[in-house]
Amino acid sequence: MEEYTAVAFCAIGAERAVSNELKKISASGSEHISNAAQKKQLLYTVTESNFGRVRFKTKPEGLYRALFSLRAADRLLLEVGSFPADNFDSLFEATSLIPFEDFIPRGMGLKVSKVRSSASQLKAETSIQAVVHKASAQRLCNHYGIRRLPDVQDNGKQAELRVFIEKNKVSVLLDLSGEPLFKRGYRPAGGIAPLRESTAAAIILLSGWRRKFPLYDPFCGSGTIIIEAALYAWDQAPGLGRRFAISDLAIADKTAEENIRKELTEKIDYSRPICIMGSDADEKAITLAKANLKRALSLAGGKSRPCRSPAEGSGQDAVTANKIMGIELACLPMKAFDPEVHANAASSASDIPGFIITNPPYGIRLGEIEEAEALYAKMADFCTSLPGWKLALICNHKGFESHFGKKASSCRELKSGAVDTWLYQYDKL
Repeated sequence: MEEYTAVAFCAIGAERAVSNELKKISASGSEHISNAAQKKQLLYTVTESNFGRVRFKTKPEGLYRALFSLRAADRLLLEVGSFPADNFDSLFEATSLIPFEDFIPRGMGLKVSKVRSSASQLKAETSIQAVVHKASAQRLCNHYGIRRLPDVQDNGKQAELRVFIEKNKVSVLLDLSGEPLFKRGYRPAGGIAPLRESTAAAIILLSGWRRKFPLYDPFCGSGTIIIEAALYAWDQAPGLGRRFAISDLAIADKTAEENIRKELTEKIDYSRPICIMGSDADEKAITLAKANLKRALSLAGGKSRPCRSPAEGSGQDAVTANKIMGIELACLPMKAFDPEVHANAASSASDIPGFIITNPPYGIRLGEIEEAEALYAKMADFCTSLPGWKLALICNHKGFESHFGKKASSCRELKSGAVDTWLYQYDKL
């Protein structure tokens, strides 16, 4: 069976989370297989993990498992060519040798959507884009006996290539995702300064949270952290409610896709007890968070699901004023949170330490950095009521620790998009 090299793109700083996910997916995917050789085929071999990219080798089935299951990744791409090139002639010739016809079927358009070059002789990104497009399109036209590739207006289908050049080594990547993987389908509107779903998942995974621990987000906004934590606890794969670009490519395997989708859907277990709460001082944000949670539940149906629609059901599974499937979402100021009252009465803070995982309002959301700094000080006062709890917080303020009044156990850059952000983790408040 053919082996592919794939690259998962993620936030800078989230590479370890993605690498660990690949290990978990391998183990989970081989549970139903007794043959040792077949088990080995499901394994991902990570060959590189840095600068927001995790490169790994896998079999065809592994591509689908990664697309459905990766929580902290933004995109998944297939490396269709890798070669040295320090001038445009060698770039064109080497690109022309890539068997694009093995991946891009007749009737599909082609776009070179992004180019990045660093520490290389080839620097003009627009020229690189034009050369790669010309070479790849010419190869496909010659193979299919046509004069030009169809435009996206012709049938709406278009393969996307990305080109990365580092130290004169070219990597040509074919997008398998289509829409970014963080677009799960449950959040059509994210509110003000929304946190990417994949970044929220990365924070949760890096924090070490597990479903046996209480979790509280005092600035939940549209509910992204809360929802990602719930899906993780229920083992609901994030990609079950959407389709991927791989479905339109020549390497598509509809049977494998359907089998994996069915297998992952059957693993969902909504009966697992969880202790999750989110609050926000903005009532509109809470309304949006509830709608997003209901939408997330509707994307896939798993075992032990109490009702087809989150609005149906009775007893503890019913949607009450503040609870949906046992998850509490309330319009509440941070200082009003009481773990004894609000954390599903699962335990006191001293019995089973909980986790505060949050993306607090900062300069971009509040408009004034002074307000954000004052908020960090209030957070410190609030956290004294939760001795023994852990804190994982992402913000764009390098001086957060000085305003919070306590040095973090660890701090790492976690950059997703244009804003520089840092993940501060406190092992014990």
